Amino acid sequence: MSNVAVGAILEKIASKDKDYRYMATSDLLSELSKDSFRAELDLERKISLIVLSQLDDASGDISGLAVKCLAPLVKKVSEGRVVEIVDTLCTRLLTGKEQQRDTASIALKMVVAEINSGPIAQSVVGSLSPKLAKGISSMETNVEVKGECLDILCDILHRFGSLMVSEHENLLGSLLVQLVSNQASLRKRAIQCLAALASSLSDELLGRAIQHVIGILKGRSLKLEIIRSNIQMIGAFSRAVGYRFGLHLAEAVPILISYCENASENDDELRENSLQALESFVMRCAGEVTPYYEKILDLSLKYLSYDPNFTDDMDGDQEENMSGDEDEDEDSEDEYSDDEDVSWKVRRAAVKCLSAFIISRPDMITMLYSKACPKLIERFKEREENVKIDIFNAFNDLLRQTGNVTKGSEYSSSPLCMLEQEVPKLVRSLNKQLREKAVKTKVGAFSVLKELVTVLPNCLANHMASLVPGIEKALNDKSSTSNLKIEALVFLRLIMASHSPSVFHPHVKSLLEPVLSSINERYYKVTAEALRVSGEFVKVVRPSISLASSFDFRPFVQPIYGAILKRLTAQDQDQEVKECAIYCMGLVIAIMGDHLESELGTCLPVLLERLRNEITRLTAVKAFATIAESSLRIDLTCVLEQVIMDLTTFLRKANRALRQASLYTLNALLIAYGEKISGSCLESVINELSSLISDADLHMTALALELCCTMMADQKHRTNVDSVVTGKVLPQALFLVRSSLLQGQALQALQSFFGALVRSSHTRFSDLLDALIAASKGSAAGGGPAGKQAYHSIAQCAAVVCLAAGDPHCSSTVEMLVNMVKGPNGFSTTTLLALLCLGEIGRRRDLSLQTDIEGVIIGSFQSPSEEIKAAASFALGNIAVGNLPKYLPFILSQIDSQSKQQYLLLHSLKEVITRQSLDEIGHVELKEPEMEKILSLLFSHCESEEEGVRNVVAECLGKLALTEPARLVPALRARCTSPSAFTRATVIVAIKYTVLEQPQPIDDCIRPCISSFLMLIKDTDRHVRRAAVSALSTAAHNKPSLIKDLLPEILPLLYDQTVIKKELIRTVDLGPFKHTVDDGLELRKGAFECVDTLLDSCPDQINYSTFITPFLLSGLSDHYDVKMPCHLILSKLADKCGSTVLAVLDALVEPLEKTVTNKTKQDAVKQEVDRNEDMIRSALRAIASLNRISGVECSAKFKAFMNMVVKSGSLVEKYNAVRQESDTLGGDMLSR
Repeated sequence: MSNVAVGAILEKIASKDKDYRYMATSDLLSELSKDSFRAELDLERKISLIVLSQLDDASGDISGLAVKCLAPLVKKVSEGRVVEIVDTLCTRLLTGKEQQRDTASIALKMVVAEINSGPIAQSVVGSLSPKLAKGISSMETNVEVKGECLDILCDILHRFGSLMVSEHENLLGSLLVQLVSNQASLRKRAIQCLAALASSLSDELLGRAIQHVIGILKGRSLKLEIIRSNIQMIGAFSRAVGYRFGLHLAEAVPILISYCENASENDDELRENSLQALESFVMRCAGEVTPYYEKILDLSLKYLSYDPNFTDDMDGDQEENMSGDEDEDEDSEDEYSDDEDVSWKVRRAAVKCLSAFIISRPDMITMLYSKACPKLIERFKEREENVKIDIFNAFNDLLRQTGNVTKGSEYSSSPLCMLEQEVPKLVRSLNKQLREKAVKTKVGAFSVLKELVTVLPNCLANHMASLVPGIEKALNDKSSTSNLKIEALVFLRLIMASHSPSVFHPHVKSLLEPVLSSINERYYKVTAEALRVSGEFVKVVRPSISLASSFDFRPFVQPIYGAILKRLTAQDQDQEVKECAIYCMGLVIAIMGDHLESELGTCLPVLLERLRNEITRLTAVKAFATIAESSLRIDLTCVLEQVIMDLTTFLRKANRALRQASLYTLNALLIAYGEKISGSCLESVINELSSLISDADLHMTALALELCCTMMADQKHRTNVDSVVTGKVLPQALFLVRSSLLQGQALQALQSFFGALVRSSHTRFSDLLDALIAASKGSAAGGGPAGKQAYHSIAQCAAVVCLAAGDPHCSSTVEMLVNMVKGPNGFSTTTLLALLCLGEIGRRRDLSLQTDIEGVIIGSFQSPSEEIKAAASFALGNIAVGNLPKYLPFILSQIDSQSKQQYLLLHSLKEVITRQSLDEIGHVELKEPEMEKILSLLFSHCESEEEGVRNVVAECLGKLALTEPARLVPALRARCTSPSAFTRATVIVAIKYTVLEQPQPIDDCIRPCISSFLMLIKDTDRHVRRAAVSALSTAAHNKPSLIKDLLPEILPLLYDQTVIKKELIRTVDLGPFKHTVDDGLELRKGAFECVDTLLDSCPDQINYSTFITPFLLSGLSDHYDVKMPCHLILSKLADKCGSTVLAVLDALVEPLEKTVTNKTKQDAVKQEVDRNEDMIRSALRAIASLNRISGVECSAKFKAFMNMVVKSGSLVEKYNAVRQESDTLGGDMLSR
């Protein structure tokens, strides 16, 4: 619409007719809201004046529309016009009539909320702040106006506090005065304003404000309500500024504890406010409050049971002796009631303070179990329901934190042992709660039981009889809500899954009936959970098909089957219920199918129907896999062929999970029912398999190849299958073997496939071997030569083929390969492949009959190609594995005599030792003289100048230590004090190779002396320190129990390695320019990576706040290689202990902002640009994690950083991509 038309609207607004004015104002709002609206200066002025005049319209509807017009108007007019509007509104607020004040206040809040950050915001804030401050502090301003001014100022501070630096001191003075106002509403609003202002105050002004409040509290001469407000102010400051409050804790904590303990009997609100402030210290100043933890914890525990108006000690004693009469128990809870009693607020504040301890300090978990756990269990008898729920939640926090910190712990020394000792008392207390009337109480009790079973499986085996009545009552009672039933069912499912079936056999009859009844509930979530529990019942009543049991399960077969079938056949129900019914029916048939033979004709077609339904097919596929794997060999004749055909078609679908499940199920069906499946079905399966074999999805490839092997093992259809496999699958397999990505399960499956193929009647050994050799040259699919990794894959497959073909073929192949090595080609891919093949065959078979094979291989050490040399070293070592008595002495003698080839020969020796330690731990064929010679040789090379030699020696020593720990560990420990830094570093690296994930005999030898190795982290040589950090990281990952007791001493030393040390930075003069080299970079990077590992394995040993400040903060500003692990650590900390991170969030903003806004030089190469992009994405992932922390909005600095940097400009797309990636990963984890 043109400006002329807008002018017409403005004329109508001047009408005396109220309806005309309303319609015209509505039209104006529509025009202003259009993106295309632009006004000339004169029209802009007119619109502003008219909208401001409409605010005073006698009609409330019209003035309301005028307020709405301001929202789009301030975005469309000039900066000066916005300031004019704001000034006018502020004047009306401060000096206008009552109605004008109210409208002006609403309008100002609207403008503040809508203006964009930038120059306009700066001007508006500069204009408003002095006026509002004057209005707040003026004695002439009435209370209502002051309240409105404080509300508006609070909104401004939340949005633009950092833009008001020049006004901070003036505002602070005006606001602090209000803390002693006699008006409670003004004090409350002043607290909100000061909390919003605090995050952007300088340290000096913040300190002044806090000291002012502390001074008020020290005075103790003011009214109690003013004291309470100032205590609330202390808590608000702490929550707003986090660690910055730490400097004032020495004064604040004793004052608050004093007020809490010395408050008058009736002043429970003062106690509550003090405890709330102390809670904020624990959450937001986690590091700085450490010296006062014990006092605050004792105070919280003291007031957890604070109930001066009621005592129930006698009732508690009677209840323990009177468990029979439930009605009396239920009536007893209402014996006492006092509406004026607010002591429950104190108890609630105390339990929340205790929760803050549990959440923020996992390193205190052991102390919390000894002090807090018994007290919390005792307080389950709390009479105020809301407080009781908070106590349940606090105990759940304790259980969850226990689960987090006990991963990899020794059970006997962990909090789990302390928890187990409390289980009997805990169960008795919870049983009483399950008899209460209140539904919320029973839900809370079940939530505690759920967490308990999750953290400490099998802990309730001796208490099942006492828990059953509570479960029955929750499921049968007509007053039970759906939420209570779901909680009871989830607990029952968890306890059945984590305990021995025999525990439940005495209670099956009493529990099964209410569970089956719950299957018929109308609410789908109850039904779905009841079906899951029914599935667990199936496993419980018949835990083993092959072993006889004294428990007779037969009476329960038909009731379970009937209840599940009813849900399985129903059409009009939720998808979750359908999937649970399919899953349960699969279990019933697999475990009880021999007692349901007459019903199979009914239920199997229904499952087939669900298999053909797009919504339920994935669950049905898994159900048929469960049935196929049953040892009962259920008769599937009526549906077998159709199921095979449907599964075959699923292999073409885009849904990866469906294809994967279909492959697994087909394999299970073929193993169990192969003789009943027609050849045409198998051929169609093979045709589909060929398209699934590629390095794009190695897991799918492995499943497809395993299915091929299963089909080739079927004697009935072998000839036809072999023919189709050779034509369809073999070309894909030959193409796959060239992939540099091939590894793990897929490589193993490919080897099995080639082995099965050579044993088939349709494939000649020579043809297959030639095809493999040709694949290395690129002729298999017309491509170029295979990559380096592909040669190793081809060699392994060739070795499997040779061994599967038999001795004659194997011998002739070895002779051919030896001749290829002898050939005149020097460096060629043929020689490389031949050497690798000889190594793979020699490892599996004794090649000593081949004359002078070792001489031929060692001759390749002279090749100019490093790849040929490495392959020759590999081959020599693996051939020695096949016949140690012959070849090991040869290798040792060569190491002595061939000094130039020691590195390669040591690699050969490493192959021998590695294979021995991997394959035959405890059964080594190395004889004493050979062992002595090897050790002497290895220890003599510990001081080698070549790092590569030392690394090989360390690995050899570590692998040998696995076989003879009693001999090697003391020898390695003795060398920890060697004067040679190279030797000290080598023995530490050797120890690293002894710490494997699986339990080993060496563990008991290492445990007493591992500190001798790890304490070299304080060695003077950086190489030794780097080796110690690496060994610590490996131990933390594989066996955290070995190092947990050492961490209090080691962690400060580890943190010290994260600090930039100037003495390790040197400048290299390269002539035209100078280059700075940081020798400590790798050490810092390794130290942060070690901390990252410790966060996962030993979180209870780490004081997060001590690490974050200053060590993590320093790392976030360090080199690219250091920033990357620091970003990952920050993400983990945000998830694990968000409250601790919140305490220092403002300090994190600056290094993160520098990282995400970093720009590369114009002449930067592509590698530098890519590294910078990776670093920015890494930082954005950390920022996304920070943004998910509950309460992050309290940090104005971080909020401004998100709005002005992360969510604007070029970073928006990157940030959204990172968030989407995170959400996708989270969804995948949940689906698993």
